[in-house]
Amino acid sequence: MYRFLFLCFPVLFGFFTRNEVRQFKITGYAQGTDYTITYYATDSVATKKGIDSLLDDIDQSMSLYKPNSLISRFNSSDRQINTDHFLDTVLKRSFEINQDTKGIFDITVAPLVQAWGFGPRKADEEPGRAKLKSILACVGMKNLHFENGSLTKTKPCVQIDLNGIAQGYSVDLIAGYLEKKGIRTYIAELGGELRISGPKPDGSAIKIGIEGPDENNEPAIRHIAMVNSGAITTSGNYRKFHQSGKKKLSHLINAKTGYPLENEMISVTVYAKDAITADGYDNALMGMHLKDALHFVEQRKDLEAYFVYHRKDGSIADTLSAGFKKILKK
Repeated sequence: MYRFLFLCFPVLFGFFTRNEVRQFKITGYAQGTDYTITYYATDSVATKKGIDSLLDDIDQSMSLYKPNSLISRFNSSDRQINTDHFLDTVLKRSFEINQDTKGIFDITVAPLVQAWGFGPRKADEEPGRAKLKSILACVGMKNLHFENGSLTKTKPCVQIDLNGIAQGYSVDLIAGYLEKKGIRTYIAELGGELRISGPKPDGSAIKIGIEGPDENNEPAIRHIAMVNSGAITTSGNYRKFHQSGKKKLSHLINAKTGYPLENEMISVTVYAKDAITADGYDNALMGMHLKDALHFVEQRKDLEAYFVYHRKDGSIADTLSAGFKKILKK
């Protein structure tokens, strides 16, 4: 499973077909979550078997829950593994986003995620300062070397977790599968991560519900986006957390301090050209303060974002980049 319950789940609205095409829907369960593929074609050229086979291949590469996956083998190794084309793509983008976010996005957080009880194994207690200090010596993408189909660690204790980017990549691969079948209109959704291709057969834009918490911290549709291409992904901390006394511990971990994130952010929804990009940046933006995150997005032409956050008085508010505002239904 690459992403967890912190994901917001956009909702699909009102499809209508013309006589020459029909709507087909495929649903299933993979990577620890549900998926729904909706597409338009004259025949059912895309199948559940094809989707499941693709997702299983991805799991064999990047699932932390499969002991023989490539990522599990790397994490248990002392030094190096040879990668496959799935890992190659995700690692390349991970290094780019790590550099662009000055280390906020970091795939070496795996031992920290595990220590705080959000990893594949159960954690009996919260880590103390001494334990976190020892773990932090193993964290940082400077401890990785990726070149020519080989991933090497500088220390045996270095482990990687691709949950913050691999599910978006999986959605991109599903979109590629559909397009190879000649499908041009679709919504591919996995765990709330979306790839969209439109318009709908009647010529209108595809409508996507953008979710966030309401004033009672319950999921609610806050806006409707109208798009015909690209990807929408969401990262948040109001769906998955641990309770520590009266305090909620976010599953999103600061790779520099070792502690769960503590800032005003509640959720970030990113719109980008592909889901691997949106997915990689939504977690990084969650790790910034709102002012910095807005500035970061406004400086990049390929990103737009919608933010839900806590005001200083504890109330919930939202804001968005100028480009994201343009895709919302008036």
